[in-house]
Amino acid sequence: MTSAPADAAALIARIERAPFSRWHIRLRVVVGSATFFDAFDALSLAFVLPVLVPLWHISPGQVGVLIAVGYLGQFFGALLFGSLAESMGRIRSAAAAVAIMSVMSLACAITGTFTALLACRFVQGIGVGGEMPVAAVYISELSKAKGRGRFFMLYEMIFPVGLMVTGQIGALLVPAFGWRGMFLVGGVPGLLVTFLLLRLPESPRWLIAKGRLAEAEAIVRDIEASSGCQEPPAEPAEPVANRTASSGSVPVPAFAPRSGWSELLSGAYRGRTIVIWTLWSAAYFVTNGLNNWMPTLYNNVYHLTLRQSLRAATLTNVAQVVVLIGCALLIDRIGRRRWSVVCFAAGGLLLALLGLFGASSVGAVIALVTVSYGITGSVNTVLYLYTPEVYPTRMRAIGTGAATCWLRLASGAGPLLVGYIVGAGGIGSVFLMFAAVGVVGALAATRMLETRNRRLEDIAV
Repeated sequence: MTSAPADAAALIARIERAPFSRWHIRLRVVVGSATFFDAFDALSLAFVLPVLVPLWHISPGQVGVLIAVGYLGQFFGALLFGSLAESMGRIRSAAAAVAIMSVMSLACAITGTFTALLACRFVQGIGVGGEMPVAAVYISELSKAKGRGRFFMLYEMIFPVGLMVTGQIGALLVPAFGWRGMFLVGGVPGLLVTFLLLRLPESPRWLIAKGRLAEAEAIVRDIEASSGCQEPPAEPAEPVANRTASSGSVPVPAFAPRSGWSELLSGAYRGRTIVIWTLWSAAYFVTNGLNNWMPTLYNNVYHLTLRQSLRAATLTNVAQVVVLIGCALLIDRIGRRRWSVVCFAAGGLLLALLGLFGASSVGAVIALVTVSYGITGSVNTVLYLYTPEVYPTRMRAIGTGAATCWLRLASGAGPLLVGYIVGAGGIGSVFLMFAAVGVVGALAATRMLETRNRRLEDIAV
């Protein structure tokens, strides 16, 4: 009989050896459905605001607060569910997050005042903020080194697809049936997804890290049965603690001590954590700032009709999906670092051109914002791939949850600053601000650790 560490190492090797199969696809579809409604709930407010602003006499400052409070809830949700995913497991934590965001979407639909909607969006944000990082960690831990980027990106594309579909539904539903319908569509299906999530197996890597090898073994056997990969004859397995990646990475222990939040800024993780936090802040400051404000800006600043404003806003998410198709096909060849540097720089350049020369033309604004968002928005998805890769299993959910907290802070700050700058410096200043943040993101991306085609256990200690 092999030792516990040897058994753990053998299980990890079997996970890496089994090809992707219908087992992986089923899980990716269910978790992807949760992520789809996460995107829907996150963006739905942007498509009801053009109706609520005149209906409830909401000021520009209140618009910013209403957008920002959702991100504040997401901040606390990422912290809460990042911790729960380490102690309770990935599946139960993700299901709880989806349940919260779905129930609160239904609550938003029956509100009648600004204050009530503000409270509901805050609580809903807790669920929205908790689902994405836990789901990303779960999918990452089911992936093997070779082709992980493509496998993960095809799952993660569901989020921008959700944003795109939200825009299309919003553009049709809100003018025809009113704003409450958006929240109903976001709430009811999410409750079904919660049930489906609870029927999924737990992450075998998380079970291995917790020493629950028998449960992990059963799941690995299911993976092998689905893929037709037979377990080789038993032989002494070399403990992960004694192995080193071929690339020269540091040894990785099979069982690690309990991790906490403080470890993110200690030792080997301090540098990568600071880079990751900067990347998340820069990427989402730009994209969510644009995403949440553009329907209102098209309507109030450029005087497009409600339907025209919503249609124009949906183009950004269409562009993001198109760019992500190419990203999914190329990310394992180009690498996470190079893709992020180029996209930050290109997206920032387009916004700078818009701020300097084109802000007075609605046609130029629609074209350049759409392309810039599509390019920069691809970095958002790459970060969900990259962040779980650079932390070990014992702190993967904590590290990813903490990183997405910076997403929430930046996403809350962006709309608040746009509301102020539009009045103080004009629309051109808004685009220049976003361009400057893009430059910061490009500089931070040059410091990324390249992780393509490397085992999770070989990347992080």
